[in-house]
Amino acid sequence: MKTVVIGTNDAGQRLDKFLTKTFPNLPKSMLYKSIRKKNIKLNGKRCDISVKLLENDVLTMYLKDEFFQTKPKEYDFLKAPNRLNIAYEDQNLLVLDKKPGLIVHPDETYHFDSLIARVQHYLYAKGEYNPDDENSFAPALINRIDRNTGGLVLAAKNAEALRIMNEKVKQRELQKLYLCVVCGVPQKKEALLEAYLQKNEKQNRVYISHHPVRDARIIRTKYRVLAQRKAFSLLEVELLTGRTHQIRAHLAFLGNPLAGDGKYGKNALNKASGFPYQALYSYKLKFCFASDAGILNYLNGKEIEAKDIWFLKEFYRFPEKGQ
Repeated sequence: MKTVVIGTNDAGQRLDKFLTKTFPNLPKSMLYKSIRKKNIKLNGKRCDISVKLLENDVLTMYLKDEFFQTKPKEYDFLKAPNRLNIAYEDQNLLVLDKKPGLIVHPDETYHFDSLIARVQHYLYAKGEYNPDDENSFAPALINRIDRNTGGLVLAAKNAEALRIMNEKVKQRELQKLYLCVVCGVPQKKEALLEAYLQKNEKQNRVYISHHPVRDARIIRTKYRVLAQRKAFSLLEVELLTGRTHQIRAHLAFLGNPLAGDGKYGKNALNKASGFPYQALYSYKLKFCFASDAGILNYLNGKEIEAKDIWFLKEFYRFPEKGQ
């Protein structure tokens, strides 16, 4: 038998989802059978798989110990550094200025260092996160950017903030602005671009077209030219849809690939720029809530801007037109 008291970060979840996350060794077939046979009870009573859990609810499970996950003695996130470039922090959220080269989530090349691991280590060291006190929650990232793209990434410290911000991102109530250096000068000083993006998982790249193709998704990218040099332009870009490699691929499709972009750019132009990777930075976030944000209402209208953008000084050293 095992008893679990539902904490703040576990509340609001469906019973079956909570059990699946908390006890991964418990097969779904056994989970549903146990609920049906009243071997899993909520507050001492029979329960339904879809019931929403409340704080201080008590789950009692009459199952073999082998189905309950044993917590590890050592957590992988402690192997990552706990150093972070913090642009903003409060009791619910972190806004991090991720530098190029750091992955946000573990991948096939993962060696215990990622942005999310650093976040968890940082909060653990501060005493704001302890896996031993949680059943199913861990601090999580709300948005992500590519490994070699720098910029602002949001992280939630608690489940309520994560739930709210995930919904706000889905409803486009978080404005994300990027700075980038592109090769050449776009024909229009500003424009709203629309196209279709098709993802190729095997190649880890995307393809853009003017017309719908199979499995393609519509993309919308807004840009304005901030400054020009002889061979390059500085753009501010707003993502109105958030697809994989959207800015890089869409601007390359326009005829103005990002300087330094080895995947969608041109080698000769990249060599001329001297940039080691794509000159792209998620530099500004603005909270634009159009509906109630609960415990995060205080953030409405707030703007956060990154200060140290690695390619700006180099861009302004490029020769101007006529030189």
